[in-house]
Amino acid sequence: MRIIGGTLKGLRLNPPKNLPVRPTTDLAKEALFNILQNQIELDGIKVLDLFCGTGNITYEFASRGAQQVIGVDRSMQCINYVKDTSRQHGLSQIKTFKADIFKYLQLETDQYDLIFADPPYDMNQIPEIPKIIFERNLLLPGGLLIVEHQSMQNLTNHPAFTEYRQYGHSSFSFFKN
Repeated sequence: MRIIGGTLKGLRLNPPKNLPVRPTTDLAKEALFNILQNQIELDGIKVLDLFCGTGNITYEFASRGAQQVIGVDRSMQCINYVKDTSRQHGLSQIKTFKADIFKYLQLETDQYDLIFADPPYDMNQIPEIPKIIFERNLLLPGGLLIVEHQSMQNLTNHPAFTEYRQYGHSSFSFFKN
């Protein structure tokens, strides 16, 4: 796992092998950030990273100038790794919360420029993520939600859906406020 852009470009991270995660591949992450560079100014934005796992996406946003990145995961091991890595590399804009994502979303009142969700692919509630985020008005006007999911899953029926990109077995569905 490596940071592919920004101030920490090239930094290799080696999370513990026992973390309960499936990190976004470097290929998919690079493609995602190439898309984002053409759609949104990353410098100064406020990001919510749901199911943050190793912090792979969290660090990438912080490296590229996000003002604040909130990483949420239910695994204390993952949260501790993200906290330690953030502290080690001076990424003070990263904050973490250990929580069930769906409970967290029901209580969240802040709004974000960008929300990224990378749930376990076998999770049945993946289609609920856009529904809850838009019902709870968690995106700022013009804000973007990106959900990473298995390529065979279809999230296009949500009214805010705008785009779908596939990278092997992984796909990104984009939703705009």
